[in-house]
Amino acid sequence: MDDEIVDEHSFIDIGNGSSPAEDDYVDTLLAKEMSFGFRNDKSLVFGNWVKCARLEAIAWILKTRAVFGFGFQTAYLSIMYLDRFLSRRAITNEKVWAVRLLAVACLSLAAKMEELKVPALSEFPVEDFNFESKVIQRMELLVLNTLEWKMGSTTPFSFIPYFISKLSIESPPSNKVSQIVELIWVLIRERSTENHRPSVVAAATAILAAMDDRLTRKALEMKMNTISQCRYLEIEDVVSCYNLMQELRLEKCREEAECLKSPDLSPTQMKSMDCSSNSSVTSAIASKRKRLNFSNCDEECGVGEAKRLR
Repeated sequence: MDDEIVDEHSFIDIGNGSSPAEDDYVDTLLAKEMSFGFRNDKSLVFGNWVKCARLEAIAWILKTRAVFGFGFQTAYLSIMYLDRFLSRRAITNEKVWAVRLLAVACLSLAAKMEELKVPALSEFPVEDFNFESKVIQRMELLVLNTLEWKMGSTTPFSFIPYFISKLSIESPPSNKVSQIVELIWVLIRERSTENHRPSVVAAATAILAAMDDRLTRKALEMKMNTISQCRYLEIEDVVSCYNLMQELRLEKCREEAECLKSPDLSPTQMKSMDCSSNSSVTSAIASKRKRLNFSNCDEECGVGEAKRLR
């Protein structure tokens, strides 16, 4: 995935930047995570067309992150905004353009939270759509109001340097760094960011990347017990996330093997094919560019209170 090539410098700059990931710093992060009211909602399930539109939105966010040189923290934060919005409001009638507009607004808001330099709204590459800046601004306001202006969340990238240091991975090689980041992207493509706390994702990812991926439950618990801050984490949550990442990684390997048989297809394209067979997402995205000019974002986007599938 060319848009997700990872270098060690960009990874180390994530989250705390130049400050060491000490216990007191992680205590602050964990307190922030808990005060933020993270829902840890494993019952949240998106409908099929929303799931496919979300996948397209994530692909756009990661691609645009690379274009602008945003940090991984920014990309993950924008996907958190996206998931939190979709869990609270419904976008009706398979309006794929509305999900793309939402993705643009979420990435813009995340950039304003994390980046020193934020591009003008007119600079965001929206490809098949043509959103006016004032339309994006209205969607930003709708996101802010829906999320009750709680935008300063932690992400797994805030915790990973700490877990790396505690697992005695000194100056991790670039392939290990790439593996950690890729595991996170694989996870959030398949599951909402509301399914696991950021600290849980960070712990499970770091352990899986650093240790033998055939680690037993007992060995995993022993490893966690050596990290003092893990007392704030539920062992069942970390084990569940760890196991899920293993499954998703195996699935990704199988997809890549299929791609070797059909070199014209990437795993992302295979996912898109799965979506197109069950919804109108792909055809809608390939339709004419849409110029949107409306005053009531809630009404015109077909955005309403969420109806959650369980």
